[in-house]
Amino acid sequence: IQTNLTSLIVATSVFSKGMVARGRGHVINIGSIAGHEAYAGGSVYCATKHGVTAFTTAARHDLVGTPVRVTCISPGFAETEFSLVRFNQDAAKAESVYENLRALSSNDIADQIVYAATRPAHVQIADIICWPTNQAGPTNIARVGPSLGAPAASEQ
Repeated sequence: IQTNLTSLIVATSVFSKGMVARGRGHVINIGSIAGHEAYAGGSVYCATKHGVTAFTTAARHDLVGTPVRVTCISPGFAETEFSLVRFNQDAAKAESVYENLRALSSNDIADQIVYAATRPAHVQIADIICWPTNQAGPTNIARVGPSLGAPAASEQ
């Protein structure tokens, strides 16, 4: 809760004041699909990410009369170091989370941040929800490997 939500609220509150004073800026918060759809076993994480989504939306309302834009990027299944933390540095367990799935990468998320940040000043990207191709929901994942489920060349 401290990392995912409280720190984000404090940082946004502090930095957005300077953005307003300068007459420019862009708050880009990283949420999660867990901030849009809850799932079993993720109650605290989902609660914090719903908080990020709600706070970001409310901040956009608070800053509506200023040139400061506010965006939330909400990735689906992304390959991060979090699995190592979650499984106490057990690399085999951490890697198994991503088995036969082409997860989003940090570069995919960075690309979305750059996209939102580089729109013209009159364009505000409110939310980006992004899934890996083979994910339709928090627990609806097709582990079809690097082919993404495409038929083998011999089957075409």
